[in-house]
Amino acid sequence: MSDTPEIATDVVRWQAVHGRNHLPWQQTRDPYRVWLSEIMLQQTQVVTVLGYYERFLARFPDVQSLAAATEGEVLALWSGLGYYSRARNLHRCAQQVVDLHGGEFPRTAEVLAQLPGIGRSTAGAVTAFCFSERVPILDANVRRVLTRVLGFTADLAIAKNERLLWDQACALLPVSDLQHAMPRYTQGLMDLGATVCTPKKPTCMVCPLNRQCKARRDGDPERYPVRTRKLSRRAESWWLMLLQDGNGRVLLQQRPSSGIWAGLHCLPVFEERAALQTALASRPAPLQDLEGFLHVLTHRDLHLHPVQIPWQAEWDLPVDGAWFGASDWDRLGMPTPIRKLLLDLS
Repeated sequence: MSDTPEIATDVVRWQAVHGRNHLPWQQTRDPYRVWLSEIMLQQTQVVTVLGYYERFLARFPDVQSLAAATEGEVLALWSGLGYYSRARNLHRCAQQVVDLHGGEFPRTAEVLAQLPGIGRSTAGAVTAFCFSERVPILDANVRRVLTRVLGFTADLAIAKNERLLWDQACALLPVSDLQHAMPRYTQGLMDLGATVCTPKKPTCMVCPLNRQCKARRDGDPERYPVRTRKLSRRAESWWLMLLQDGNGRVLLQQRPSSGIWAGLHCLPVFEERAALQTALASRPAPLQDLEGFLHVLTHRDLHLHPVQIPWQAEWDLPVDGAWFGASDWDRLGMPTPIRKLLLDLS
């Protein structure tokens, strides 16, 4: 691949002048901070991550403090960032770094990728940024840049084609001055995908790779990357039991350890309103249906229907759970729509 040195050189040069160089995790080679940012940035915009990143570091300044926290503390601080499996894996990974690696992050992507929640791309980002390891990444932005530059038309829904793209990404890596070049090159590909080589209407004229880019020459960059398998979506309706006692506390349950909102504290959920009524059958409580609303997840549309019930002290609880007042909510991991609902009612 004769273009390889030129591509790497062009990306490194462009990043130094035009790339994003102001983000807080770019000012460090501390693998804890870089790893934290990489996990938070999965499926989440930079502008959203910034505040969470600073709050996390204020509460958990190093991997040891994160490992020593409870899962509930981690989920509470993560609340609102979404994709909560990331937070649980973040916590488990910190514990394994402490328990298995003496509190030091592995210096190779191969070993790092064996830890919870760290795939090949995240491992590559951490070791390229922090240790200048010569390894590729293939997050969504980088995958888009490389498939366009290479004119890579193979269907990435097929595993062997994904492996082929990894091989080609390896061949494009810098070959000299790795201490300087690997962090710049890795960040540069990310920045190109985020700011220039965008999914729609890429600004090819200002791209440092426009001379080498096969997609630009072919005149159809938006066809890349090619992936035939689409996410399947479905809709669900949930009825939320909103029990309030005389002190304004609400009854919350911890969700199961897998599935939607796993491990978070939530109002009791019922798949039908009749099931909610059955749970309250022996308690003559007036039910007030609040305005329903839609919450959109990656694979699911949740139609949420809160049902408010004033609680009588002499009644037995209809479901397992515990009472929590407004002063408790900040320390609980809670789904964003549930937290917003309770705050609006308080």
